[in-house]
Amino acid sequence: MNNQLTEEIKRAGKDVEVVEEQLGRFKKGFPYLNIDRPAVVGDGLLKLSEKSIDEFILIFENQSKKYNMIKFVPASGAASRMFKRLYAFLEEDESMAEKDDFLKTFFTNIHKFAFSKALDEKMQESGNSLDSSLKNKEYHKIIKSLLLEDGLNYGNLPKGLLDFHDYKSGVKTPVGEHFTEGENYARGVEGKVRLHFTVSPEHQKLFEEHAAHVRKGFNDFEITFSQQKPETDTIAVNPDNTPFHNSDGSLLFRPAGHGALIENLNDLDHDIVFIKNIDNVVPDHLKLNTIHYKKALAGLLMSVQSKLFGYLNQLERNINELELLEVETFAKKELFLVFKDDYDQLEFSEKVGYLQYLLHRPIRVCGMVENTGEPGGGPFWVKEKDGSLSLQIAETSQIDPDNPEAQKALQNATHFNPVDLVCGIKDMHGKKFDLIKYRDPETGFITSKSKDGKELKALELPGLWNGAMSDWITLFVEVPLSTFNPVKTVNDLLREEHQAG
Repeated sequence: MNNQLTEEIKRAGKDVEVVEEQLGRFKKGFPYLNIDRPAVVGDGLLKLSEKSIDEFILIFENQSKKYNMIKFVPASGAASRMFKRLYAFLEEDESMAEKDDFLKTFFTNIHKFAFSKALDEKMQESGNSLDSSLKNKEYHKIIKSLLLEDGLNYGNLPKGLLDFHDYKSGVKTPVGEHFTEGENYARGVEGKVRLHFTVSPEHQKLFEEHAAHVRKGFNDFEITFSQQKPETDTIAVNPDNTPFHNSDGSLLFRPAGHGALIENLNDLDHDIVFIKNIDNVVPDHLKLNTIHYKKALAGLLMSVQSKLFGYLNQLERNINELELLEVETFAKKELFLVFKDDYDQLEFSEKVGYLQYLLHRPIRVCGMVENTGEPGGGPFWVKEKDGSLSLQIAETSQIDPDNPEAQKALQNATHFNPVDLVCGIKDMHGKKFDLIKYRDPETGFITSKSKDGKELKALELPGLWNGAMSDWITLFVEVPLSTFNPVKTVNDLLREEHQAG
């Protein structure tokens, strides 16, 4: 690295060694995961019986008040991608509104959107109305009033602050729906519901104001916010891997994807953390299933963690071979841990040390839904360098497209990751794990982006539920598809699951 670049990095307030490593990563890329096979029901993926679900819910309801719990909601995502087709339409002839299926669906059903009342009121401020614009086929006017700054400005707001669901009592945003969810399963020690939203700097004030408004209808809520840390931003490069410079000559650093949120998660000091994306919410009449399974997943975590802590205590004492066998059986049968190749050749004391290492880690229980063709990660068995196997959530981009066996595993995958996690981030002594130590720096993503009309390559850190949690104890559990209702495009809000009725 030349002196000029080193000085530029220092001026940007970044660590030279870290940036140098990032620049090297663009050149060498990230290795693909060594996929062994998909995790399926009966092989790495639990399918709970109704009896087990009831038992875990009972455990949760009996013990939840002893735990300091928090609901962690990544909420910084901009809504602009939701409206991608509508933005493109502004560059097209208005007649496309009656030819394009997506646009026809949008305009025909526009009164079914929870935001239609606010949109009509905004249009009336300038002497128009939603109905008159529809009648006069002034479709661009409607979209501008919805998306642009002098309208509702939905194109520049985060998803969490949009009107999603229309109730007789009024509309609710995703933030409001997470409040209701939290009240139903995240009330822990001191009877408090704790919600934490990760937000972008430019929207934090709006989130705080909206949360304060929503909070008036709820008791004993503690709301906190955090932003993706600027020090986790990564350098951007040109297509030839040389550093990308802004128009003012400064180096460009970009947010490093949701994997950077492991830093935010690491700042929390709670016993149990529920993680769920901001847009995966449903109206109240459909929440029962979600609440039911969230409690079951948390009850499973409490049950397994209690046994795990007991065995760790046992390993700290002078245990005999029979007791060691019991710990091994627990690790293999209940935690799905596959030991390293040379485990059987280890001395007794070495086996004890290895089991202590395996069990002394943060733990996550991950809900998985049946695969419906959605893009994104799924549950897989991954072969590690020491011959052991681990359960990982792998994205398609982490699976070698030129490896027939890996592609076969991908084709045979039966389940999909809906981001439905319950995490235990403290050890048996109540001390919080340093979560940064349990991520895999060899996982990450290089993506193509653009700025000021110029192409660039961006570096994303290991995904929050992918490489950032790669060394956690992981349990995969099948949950019903009804618990997964993300909003990727605006028309998803027309689905039955998002109509409050």
